[in-house]
Amino acid sequence: MTPAARVALMKRFVLLDEPGKTTISANPSGRPIVRCETPGGTVEMQIGGADVRDNVAFLPLELHETTDSTGASARQINMGLVREEGEWKLLSLGVLLLDLPALEVEWDESEIEATEKAALESLKTIATAVDSYRNKYPHLPESLENLAPPVRGKPTAEAADLLHGDLAKGAKDGYVFRYVIVGASGIGAPARYELSATPSRYGRTGRRSFFRDANGVVHAADRQGAVGSETDPKAE
Repeated sequence: MTPAARVALMKRFVLLDEPGKTTISANPSGRPIVRCETPGGTVEMQIGGADVRDNVAFLPLELHETTDSTGASARQINMGLVREEGEWKLLSLGVLLLDLPALEVEWDESEIEATEKAALESLKTIATAVDSYRNKYPHLPESLENLAPPVRGKPTAEAADLLHGDLAKGAKDGYVFRYVIVGASGIGAPARYELSATPSRYGRTGRRSFFRDANGVVHAADRQGAVGSETDPKAE
């Protein structure tokens, strides 16, 4: 499961979209109640009695929004625990009353939103690195690899130490990045460059293709995984 999918699952698990203030109390039977209050809402988790079988135990939980008087938001969960070396450890979460096809769509949408936002930030990072390179050296880098850290020694024009990790290799967070030099002429006009970002797995890691034109304007459109163009609408 991807990080974005895990976040989406946990949001569904706790019925909340943001961190909150947690308090613990007990019901009339003495069972613990965990209450989490956020600006967007409050959720209670009621913990039932454990069903212990040798070194395995099952702990029933029920979550519901405090404003829900009909129980429509309730989630019933069984936490599986296993005892190893005298300590109880989480074995599994048996989540009931969840629409798994809907969850899969939610996970994909959550991941796409996150990776598209990250792709836009990566384009800005690359552009900053390219501009820094041009300010330090009298030309544009030949490729993104020229922006990577040197294997040893001080930064040079071949490895300027301006871009780190996967971006210097042209791929990060489900997107592929391309850098192209354009606009050079034989009469002294300065060379310019274009950048593009396309999803490595269209429909899973992203839908929109992003294109930064030679004037620094970023465009975005659903290109079915193909490279974008300066004719695409401006990115929002």
